[in-house]
Amino acid sequence: MTRKPRLTVALTIAGSDSAGLAGIQADLKTFAALGVHGLTAVTAVTAQNSRAVVATHTVAPALLQAQLEALQADFRIGAIKIGMLASAAIARVVADWLERVDARNVVLDPVLVSSSGRPLLSAAGVRVLRERLLPLATIVTPNLPEAAALLGRPLTAVDDFREAAIALRGLGARAVLIKGGHARGRAEVIRDFYADARGERGFVHARLPYAARGTGCTLSSAIAAGLARGKSLRTALDEAEAYLQRCYRRARPIGRGAARALGHADD
Repeated sequence: MTRKPRLTVALTIAGSDSAGLAGIQADLKTFAALGVHGLTAVTAVTAQNSRAVVATHTVAPALLQAQLEALQADFRIGAIKIGMLASAAIARVVADWLERVDARNVVLDPVLVSSSGRPLLSAAGVRVLRERLLPLATIVTPNLPEAAALLGRPLTAVDDFREAAIALRGLGARAVLIKGGHARGRAEVIRDFYADARGERGFVHARLPYAARGTGCTLSSAIAAGLARGKSLRTALDEAEAYLQRCYRRARPIGRGAARALGHADD
């Protein structure tokens, strides 16, 4: 009997979304669509629907530690996506573990506020993310409000992208992708800005006439999937940006909220 090759594995460290639109659920859909087996370490359980996050419950740090150690003992983890961390204590557990296992291919998506405006990480947690996790990140993928929170100053316009990316790289991130969907005004296009040691580049997408949930989760987990499959960071990013746009175009209404559910089945 021919022996089948080992599955490519990626890990998401993030919160669980009871509506199945963002968080770990979006990450797992993305991994599956891109041919990667997804592992999960749950940082928080949320009560939410298509309209809002109603409540959150952070897991005990010891339980998160146990999840990470159990996975590390059994799997060859090709990449790690980090999303909602929920507390400073959880963020420290993740940072300690990443350092201990000498983690590679770390995609940090700094989830700080929900789409409905609910804070998802305390000021102390943001400090841990900035001081401990940014230097461990292969790439960090904030939107403008998240980049502003990490840098401690307002960022609202496309003109701020380059300055913010340089500053975030100065804090230790090897590469930065700043997502422009929250830029001031309602331009017909959305611009993302990327910077690494090799230089800078931009991505431009048409602004579709509807919103969708889980876009940041999907983009960051798609980057992680590409890295887990052995692709270069720039190639993984190009393919992740294209994948997200396909998901956007297939998005469908769900629930009573205005935001649509992304269409995760890949072409």
